[in-house]
Parts: sequence; structure tokens; C-alpha cells
Amino acid sequence: MKADKISFEDTSIAFSSKSDTQLKKMYLIFASMNQNWLVKLGTFFIKLFIFLHFPIKKLIKATVFEQFCGGETLQECNKAIENLDKAHIGTILDYSVEGEDNEKSFDLTRDEILLTIEKAHQNAAIPFAVFKVTGIGSTELLEKVQNAAPLSTEESQAFERVRTRMQALCQKAADLQVRIFVDAEESWIQDTIDDLTYEMMEQFNTQDCIVYNTYQMYRKDMLENLKHATEMARYKGHCLGAKLVRGAYMEKERQRAHEGNYCEPVHETKENTDKDFNLALVFAIENKDILSVCVGTHNEYSCQYLTELMRQHKVAPTDKHFYFAQLLGMSDNISYNLANAGYNVAKYVPYGPVEAVMPYLFRRASENTSVAGQASREFTLIKNEMYRRKKAK
Repeated sequence: MKADKISFEDTSIAFSSKSDTQLKKMYLIFASMNQNWLVKLGTFFIKLFIFLHFPIKKLIKATVFEQFCGGETLQECNKAIENLDKAHIGTILDYSVEGEDNEKSFDLTRDEILLTIEKAHQNAAIPFAVFKVTGIGSTELLEKVQNAAPLSTEESQAFERVRTRMQALCQKAADLQVRIFVDAEESWIQDTIDDLTYEMMEQFNTQDCIVYNTYQMYRKDMLENLKHATEMARYKGHCLGAKLVRGAYMEKERQRAHEGNYCEPVHETKENTDKDFNLALVFAIENKDILSVCVGTHNEYSCQYLTELMRQHKVAPTDKHFYFAQLLGMSDNISYNLANAGYNVAKYVPYGPVEAVMPYLFRRASENTSVAGQASREFTLIKNEMYRRKKAK
């Protein structure tokens, strides 16, 4: 490791891969995203123009799409993969197309994820693959299974196909020794996803940690869930892969709890979420013999805290049990400075046809404005780097 304490303020490292022109473009994008009203207005008009088939694809592709996505195809992602690899940052190829809710679409998504696994096997710069269970199965069906509702013969067969698709993905990952994340989703289908994922772990995590479940720490029960899953993995004799995130469905969770008149599953305060997230980091360090962790966060304190825990427990920055991950186009001050200090870092790189990936981009824009200070933080760092470069000339 190159430094005792990493500075996430070091913009010279954070934006080392960006030219002056690219930095100016980032400045304009985040300046726009800093204005909530502009994000809402822009989202409305982009949706309208896409619906009316206006020729705005080139504009989108040259701005927000370029900032947050790797390309429209796997091949187009090569440039992003190479650029990140130069900074010793890995790529997690995230097929972000939100397909139709039918069997044909589920099979197409499975086939695309299989291609990302093969690409990861061929390229050491791609340390993980990832998929969502709702990409390969019906949300309605997953919810019905979770509620233990009786299934028709057709539904039982459909659910078996979900399991078969997931089995195919995990089998391919195991055969090619590629680690694979199962992304977290809404609480009303998460138990079903968990059950399927733990089933895969029992089968494929006996020697190495191949399959990772995702734990959304904004849920009140998630720290205990992680502890219980670790206990069960220890009992059953396999590794546990855990991707730790704060969570992505807060508004939906609260609205549904309100409409359904049940207790909200998410913490009342951000402080409680942060507390559980950081306690999960301590737990991970203490159980590193069986637990492999990827910390998916843009929170600077949590990243700094894990580096300190690793130092205290004499865990090398390159230890394969610990990874940091952020989204492409965001928090480069975290990703690049961690990688520069020798830690394992990867970026989520979404890809897919522009029109199909727009729902993902709309969420990114909305999250940037709703997460307190996130767009402002990015904007400030970019301004600082532009000022530093100007001063250095």
C-alpha cells in the first residue's frame, strides 16, 4: 500500500484519465444534474422525444449515456474497460436493459449475461459478472412464491425455468471461475431471490466464492440477515459472497408500506443505515475466513473506514476477499484514489441500446439530485480539478 490514509480530495488522481475537454463536459453534466428542476424537465422532454421518435439519440449518447454507460453493446464497452484498467480499476459489465416480462425476454437476458461471463473469463480486467433475477423471471411470480401463494401448474413450470436460468448462469460462472453478483431488489421479492441465491451458493461456493448475494443495509433486518447467512454458510461448509450496499428502492418501499399499512422495512434515518453498513464492515473483517465482500458504496467515510479496518487486521489491500465498487461516471475521487493506493476496485459499467437503458439513466439523474449533496459533491470536485489544472499551466 502506498499511503497510510487515502485522500478522497486528491482530484489530480481522481480525474487523471480525463482530458480538459472531457472534464468540461462532465462539468456541464453535473452542473445540470445539480438543478432538481432541470433534471425533472430534461427527463420529461427526453421521454417525450423518444416516444415521438425524435432523432435525439446522438445527443443522449454523446452526453449522459457516455458519462454513465460503457456502450450499446459488449464490443462498445472495450474502450471503457481499457481506460479503467489503465488505472488498475476493474469493470463489472451490467446489462441494464429492462426487458419485457415474458419468457422470450428472460431467455434473451440470460443469453446476454452468459456472454458477459465469457467476456470476464477472457479478460482479467473484468473481476465480476452481475444479473438481476427479475431480468430472468417475472416479478409477479417471484412475489407469489414469497407469499407462499398456491401456484398453478403453468406458474410452477415458469418458476422452475427461473431456477434453471439462474443455474445456467451460476454454472457457467463456476466453470469459468468468474465471480457473479445477484443484485438485490424490492423487499416483497427479496426472500425468493435470497432462497435461490443461497441454493446456488451451496452448490457453487464449496471451493471458491463464486456466487455473491446483495445486502441492502437500509433495511432494518439486513445486518441480522447477513450474520445468519454467514452462520448458515459456516454450518453447511461453503463460502458466503456478500455485496454490501445501502439500498436503491427507498421511496418504493416506503410508499408500498404506507399503502399496505405495514411497518416500513427500511431504517427511519440515514444515520441508522450508516451505522448498520459500517457494523457490517466490521463483521466482514471478523469473518474473512468464510466471507468475501464487495463494498458497493459512494460513501467516503465507509470506504475510508474499511481501509482502516483492513490495516488494523493486517489485511493486504490486494486481498481477494475485499473489493470496493462504484458506478461508472460517479465518485471517481473514491475509485481512482483507492486503486492508486493498491486496493481492489471495480466500476459498474452499464450497457445496452440507448433507448432501453434510458430508465436506468433517469434513475441515476434522480438519485443524484435526491441523495443529499451527491451531485454537488461531484460538481465541486470537478470544479476543483479544473481550477488546479488552470493554476498549474
